[in-house]
Amino acid sequence: MVEKLPTQPYKGSRDFYPPEMRERGWMFSVLEKTVESFGYEKIDAPVIEPIDIYLAKTSEEIVSRQIYSFEDRGGRKVCIRPEMTPTVSRMVSAKIRELPRPIRWYSLPNLWRYEKPGKGRLREHWQLNADLFGASDEFMADVEILQLAMDILIAFKADPGTFNLFLNHRNLLNDVFEKLLKIPREKWPSAARILDKKEKISKDEYEKMLNEAGLTNDQTKIINEYIDNGLNFLKENKSKLSSEYTEYLFKLISFLTDLGYGDYVRYNPSVIRGFDYYTGMVFEIFDEHPENRRSLYGGGRYDNLISAFSKESLNAVGFGMGDVTLYEFLSTHKLIPGILPKTQIYVASFLEEECKKEAFVISAKLRKEGYLVETSLGQTKLGKQFQEADTKKIPIVIIQGLEEKKENKITVKDMKSGEQNIIDEKEILNYLEKYFN
Repeated sequence: MVEKLPTQPYKGSRDFYPPEMRERGWMFSVLEKTVESFGYEKIDAPVIEPIDIYLAKTSEEIVSRQIYSFEDRGGRKVCIRPEMTPTVSRMVSAKIRELPRPIRWYSLPNLWRYEKPGKGRLREHWQLNADLFGASDEFMADVEILQLAMDILIAFKADPGTFNLFLNHRNLLNDVFEKLLKIPREKWPSAARILDKKEKISKDEYEKMLNEAGLTNDQTKIINEYIDNGLNFLKENKSKLSSEYTEYLFKLISFLTDLGYGDYVRYNPSVIRGFDYYTGMVFEIFDEHPENRRSLYGGGRYDNLISAFSKESLNAVGFGMGDVTLYEFLSTHKLIPGILPKTQIYVASFLEEECKKEAFVISAKLRKEGYLVETSLGQTKLGKQFQEADTKKIPIVIIQGLEEKKENKITVKDMKSGEQNIIDEKEILNYLEKYFN
């Protein structure tokens, strides 16, 4: 006996049947409409990239353990993209002198990371990326990105209190590393990555990783005080730290509050962001529902990434939002509407060959008028055809028999109300226009 092939998708990935595709299409349409309302234009790029663009600037964990990498037949080391920011930076660098500034781009790429699947985390996902390059005023660019990040959930009708935006500044963390902990600059990225994992690993594992990174117990104590106490820690150490980064953050919070976002924005020192390329403001948006309290998405300023590809440089800020965590947020807060199939009309048919042919003629005419039409394909009983339309949630059924054709009549049934009418053929478009509008 021949063994049957498996029917399940690859671990950590998903099949999208029509109901799931309808929900995904709705989600993506809200995302695109919101981002485009800010003037962002859509881009895309190859799913395979040279691995080198991730080696220098991306999280060590992604590069060493999560990238799907291989050598192609030409001997080139490549990978399936695990994130989009290096790709976008590469694209900007390729045409840096041609592109009008500021550059507002977004994408919805398919991404892959080899990690353990879990709640809100899969190996394959789609991610909205919004990036802003070359703004004359970096502060205003940061404001816009943060505003956009919040407006997305607001566009899904999320109420105040359902999420918060937590702000931090990577240079403020670097200031703590340099002036209070006296950590050598080359160790800052690895220490930041460990801090970013603090809430995801055990206390023993966290402290062990800091110790292996070269931090003493006293240094670990100081950094924990900063993460846990935030504002109080900054006040106590005000004379030892630069004030420009805290002032920048509070200016952002004040500005956004004046714009009406005061219910959402908070300073939070535990927001680190593990990627090495962040250079300034960083943020994460958190779900505040007790059943799903977690980081949903985030981003920040990454001014130095362009210089990895080009002699020129551009300031840059952006964020990425995964579809898995977004769906869980919407589901938890009951924000997903019932999304029906798009097909509007089912054209049924009697058994006579002439009726079957006429069903195709009617369907073609209605499609030319812009309607989405499904044609019966040979069911023997009319009742079965009505049942098929009802099962597929198609609201209108049209049928024309031989006698009706002679009299230029047509039968229309409203599947929602059950009402059935015989109307003149020439009135069908008026009927449909009134029904669907």
